[in-house]
Amino acid sequence: MDRMYKLYLKDLGQNLKERALKSKALKGLNSKGTEEFAFEAGRLMAFNEVLSIMQQQAKGFDIQLSELSLDDFDPDIDLV
Repeated sequence: MDRMYKLYLKDLGQNLKERALKSKALKGLNSKGTEEFAFEAGRLMAFNEVLSIMQQQAKGFDIQLSELSLDDFDPDIDLV
């Protein structure tokens, strides 16, 4: 059962990271002031918050970021 949770969390981290980077790319394709731009900007802020919380909680529980597929990712840098 423990292995299943580890695989789930690793997959979750990878999926969230990929979706966040896709949202960043979509935001860049839309012109400022459009509804699409505003939507992707808000979505990107939400991804930043969620991924930051995941990393902070992992550190608090002494979980390696690599176990969450987030060891190569910094939301405050990669999502700006």
